[in-house]
Amino acid sequence: MTEKVEASLPDKEKNMSEWYTEILERGEVVDIRYGVKGFIVYRPFGMEIMKNIIKLYEEELEKTGHRPFLFPVVIPERNLRKEKEHIKGFEGEVFWIEKGGHTPLEERLALRPTSETAIYPLYSLWLKSYRDLPFKAYQTVTVYRYETKATRPLLRGREFLWIETHNVYTTGEEARAQTREDAEIFWEVTYKKLGIPFLHIRREEYDKFPGAVETYAFDTLMPDGRVLQIGTTHYLGTNFTKVFDVIIHDEKGDQKHPHSTCFGIGLSRILASILLIHGDEYGMVLPFEIAPLQVVIIPIYKTGFDNEAIDNYCMEIRDKLAEEGIKVVFDNTDKSPGEKYYYYDMRGVPFRIEIGPREYQNNTVTVFRRDIRKRETIDKEELLNYIREKSKDILETLRKRAEERLANAIVEVRTREELMKYVKEDRRRIFKVYFCGKEECAKEIKNELGGYETRGIPTDEEDKRGKCIWCGSEDAHIAYLAKAY
Repeated sequence: MTEKVEASLPDKEKNMSEWYTEILERGEVVDIRYGVKGFIVYRPFGMEIMKNIIKLYEEELEKTGHRPFLFPVVIPERNLRKEKEHIKGFEGEVFWIEKGGHTPLEERLALRPTSETAIYPLYSLWLKSYRDLPFKAYQTVTVYRYETKATRPLLRGREFLWIETHNVYTTGEEARAQTREDAEIFWEVTYKKLGIPFLHIRREEYDKFPGAVETYAFDTLMPDGRVLQIGTTHYLGTNFTKVFDVIIHDEKGDQKHPHSTCFGIGLSRILASILLIHGDEYGMVLPFEIAPLQVVIIPIYKTGFDNEAIDNYCMEIRDKLAEEGIKVVFDNTDKSPGEKYYYYDMRGVPFRIEIGPREYQNNTVTVFRRDIRKRETIDKEELLNYIREKSKDILETLRKRAEERLANAIVEVRTREELMKYVKEDRRRIFKVYFCGKEECAKEIKNELGGYETRGIPTDEEDKRGKCIWCGSEDAHIAYLAKAY
């Protein structure tokens, strides 16, 4: 039998875009051939990964008191226009529905770009007393924005999946504490369970979410040196509760507008980040917990040997792992071992178990770890504990690799000349600089540095002051500069 040879993947570090396109297609993650620009189809394998990711975030949100709800995808135009800063920030990105069948609608409906203006009119009916607070709720939904830039599957599209929370508190202090809890939730899942490190940044005043008092973002590093925003959390103050007449009675009986927050978890971009950050020249590399298939068992047959005995041995192991809740398949199709290795490597299956005559006779198994691409032969009775233990090692390995890449990409620059030198050399860097915080200065930087832009202020550093790297203004704060998607 002639073994099918697949073309190798492009070099991810040198040509991320081509590598990514090949992974999405060969790994059957999404299909871009739907026929409407910016809209993609999640194929079964990609949707299985996504469902596992969603489960992790939803479980963490519910641990912290959030309850699920679901609002309609359409928002009346009058609602969207009530908060002036909000509509100013989103109006150019809204999809509008103007007809129902052949009949013009009395009022245009917007496809949900985000849900504040859909939710707060109902909050004004639900929340009447301080006893109703805190109110913590979330929904996992699709969002629609008319993206005018070039679209790229999962990274930048016109329809994407996310989780959004909308929380209400009596005081601003409580609401600000919620944004810190949001960051902890994001850390717990994104970093600790998915192995994706990120920068936690407070956005500059000119770069806030429309209608927010404070915006915090989570940016991660892509292989091409650009950063990708994969989540945000916002302290909204009373901006939306005032506009939509959300009024509560406090403990003294006085009426007041409560304070609110929202938290957006960019599911589509998080899936893209997992593929791009952890993947290698053989395909995807998935953390054990989110892999649709966690273990594949491949028999290695030998002419003249009792191959039925090998099959029975494989099925015994499969059944034992399945009983323990492990997602496992025994692949005894007529494809060659090499074809099977390629197929499961491309899909990032964490463990491959190879069983031939030697393993059968010695009551052992040979286990291949996808993350470090190494084989190890162990006693069959040790397999379950081995998988449980090494699955933690896989996550730690992926996290450590990604963390080192992010740390190595950050460079502190204190002069404009040094910054220009780095940019001219086309180094893939995130620059930590002193910045004055002025929007005019930020625009100059982006125009003159070929797309490098101000990302915001690190939340994990003390408030140091210096001269703005660009204009020389005194009393500038530390900020990040990077190219971004």
